[in-house]
Amino acid sequence: METLQFNNLELRLAQCAADVDAAQSLRYRIFYEEMGATPTPQCRAFARDVDRYDEICDHLLVIDLDRSDNRGPCVVGTYRFLRSSVARKFSGFYSENEFDLGNLHAFPGEIMELGRSCIDAAYRRRGAMQLLWRGIAAYIFEHDIQIMFGCGSIHGINLKEQARVLSYLHHFHKAPGHLRPRALDDRYIPMNVLQKKEVDREKAQAELPPLLKGYLRLGGYIGDGAVIDRQFNTIDVCVVVETENVTGKYIRHFARNRTEGVAPGFAA
Repeated sequence: METLQFNNLELRLAQCAADVDAAQSLRYRIFYEEMGATPTPQCRAFARDVDRYDEICDHLLVIDLDRSDNRGPCVVGTYRFLRSSVARKFSGFYSENEFDLGNLHAFPGEIMELGRSCIDAAYRRRGAMQLLWRGIAAYIFEHDIQIMFGCGSIHGINLKEQARVLSYLHHFHKAPGHLRPRALDDRYIPMNVLQKKEVDREKAQAELPPLLKGYLRLGGYIGDGAVIDRQFNTIDVCVVVETENVTGKYIRHFARNRTEGVAPGFAA
């Protein structure tokens, strides 16, 4: 994937262990120090968010060049990608710890799990998310990804407080049957807490986490059932996005730019 640069921010895939370490350091600060997740002893000892999937994933990075030096990159945004062609050879997908992905495994094309998304608080209004979306679209194009999916997290584990959001997702954004993941039986939390007629759609949309809202704007679907992740202090749903709905004009834009030798970017 090509490296992109916008002012002092650089977007690229991790190229070495130091790059991945910098991403893990950012993840630790956001997930554990800011969001209240409970670190494992290993994570706490090294102040890094690490798991067994890091070694087989591609890591998308937004780097502040002005704050980077010979000690390593200053990573201010990151996403983690795991393609099915890679997952099948190793440990499967991270999401399979929470959801039955049988329908997605049956899909004939390449699919990709997205996860571990976070952005430094100082950069959340400075274009880092837009750069990450550029990277996602470029990666989709590069690897001919047809479905992307992952755990969408709602902060906190109080189901009553999230009844409106969960019910809204269940009634208005459920994935079609042939693509629908399902929460594992021993972790399954029903999402239809409220009846459809009881859901205030406007209030529910306002309460959605920004990342979930972004996926839905791209035509994303939600699986059947939620899961409580006590380590990360979240309620997780499984999000599925068909990339033809995501990229449409963006894919054509990338293809045109490559032909014309222009750096990829989003169309207006």
